[in-house]
Amino acid sequence: MAPRFAPPSPEALPLHVVSPDSLDGWLERQPGPTAGWVRHAGFAAAPGATLLLPDAEGRPAGALIGRGSEAQRVRSRFDVGAAVATLPEGAWAFGHGLAAEDAAEAGLGYLLACYRFTRYREGPPAAARLVAPAGVDTAQLEAIAAGEWLTRDLINTPASDMGPAELEAAARELAEETGAAISVTTGEALLDANLPMIHAVGRASPRAPRLVDMRWGSDGPTLTLVGKGVCFDTGGLNLKPGASMGLMKKDMGGAATVLGLAATIMRLALPVRLRVLIPAVENAVSGSAMRPGDILTSRKGLTVEINNTDAEGRLVLADALALADEAPADLTVSMATLTGAARVAVGPDIAPFFTDNAPLAEALALAGDRVRDPVWRLPFHPGYEPMIELQVADLDNAPKGGMAGAITAALFLRRFVSESPRYVHFDVYGWQPSPAPGRPKGGVGQGARALLEALPEVLGL
Repeated sequence: MAPRFAPPSPEALPLHVVSPDSLDGWLERQPGPTAGWVRHAGFAAAPGATLLLPDAEGRPAGALIGRGSEAQRVRSRFDVGAAVATLPEGAWAFGHGLAAEDAAEAGLGYLLACYRFTRYREGPPAAARLVAPAGVDTAQLEAIAAGEWLTRDLINTPASDMGPAELEAAARELAEETGAAISVTTGEALLDANLPMIHAVGRASPRAPRLVDMRWGSDGPTLTLVGKGVCFDTGGLNLKPGASMGLMKKDMGGAATVLGLAATIMRLALPVRLRVLIPAVENAVSGSAMRPGDILTSRKGLTVEINNTDAEGRLVLADALALADEAPADLTVSMATLTGAARVAVGPDIAPFFTDNAPLAEALALAGDRVRDPVWRLPFHPGYEPMIELQVADLDNAPKGGMAGAITAALFLRRFVSESPRYVHFDVYGWQPSPAPGRPKGGVGQGARALLEALPEVLGL
């Protein structure tokens, strides 16, 4: 099932969106029985609150949805749209109270709230069918939601069914749907292709490591998306404790986010030349696993001392970024579930990003605010460069001390992007720890909608 709005229908029941400040004015315009019903129900227009309005026969004649106060609205998002998905079966359409600037958020919130992960257990779909709010780009919202659904499905699938081969299969399915070209380098062929760090991270697993390379579009500016595809991360020989391993199926969240964003871009037929690179591996333990103290030579020629085998994501991304940098794009983006330090800094709800380009940073921040996809710039602080440098090798994959972990990881990646004119790295979490409007507990995309919204300005589309 794909996320879709209902077609316009004269049978659609009206949805009235009210805030605590506007509720009394709305009630004054209603018939006495309707106003009495609302008052007796104690409806206070809290964010996402709903109240069915009956007709004379006791059947639903419409519904009220609360927006909350201005102070409440800044603390949440998608409340109105997600509330629609909880209504009874039937077609519904916004009537009173939905401002034009809020229509897109409400529509997208509804589509996101309709998501169900049903691979292993069927669940009832949302009964309510929402007519697209007036003035919104229906095709765009449906494409964004479909990309997000793909991201969630990939992250939510356990590693037993979402290894490197299955991640490749998902990319191939998308390429077939959109007409994209795709090539995959697998196993020992990674060494022949000079992708040694991708091979080193994944060689201990019986599930062969690989690099997925997908290309689409023949005109327009160039955009390269690189997504970390560590399908499960044991930590390698620096084995994670059990509690830290529990969510490691989501360690391919960067790849999942990139594929979801790519799907949206291609379905919207944006005028770009798109390249998607996904190093897909499993960081496992066996006799062939890389060891602490090993020194790897990267595709770029930089040597890297492995001081923690659990800092593997930056290694696979480094080779992929070096490959991307050999054909510099107008914009190069990496997305990864990379560091716990980023979560300590900004929590699970904000996607921190790094870039040296101030106009790009401003465009991303403003775009994230517009589409309610919170992002926050962290610095490529040059004063921390010595922390990733060693005397034995060019780079340290896991600086000791634990400070500035998100920044040092980003600085590490930047060493492999020297030719691309604009580079941005997102350190995403990829997981919704508890249910929220439009975002059930589980896998979630972050940063993709902000980036999509910024592309017209950043690439001059």
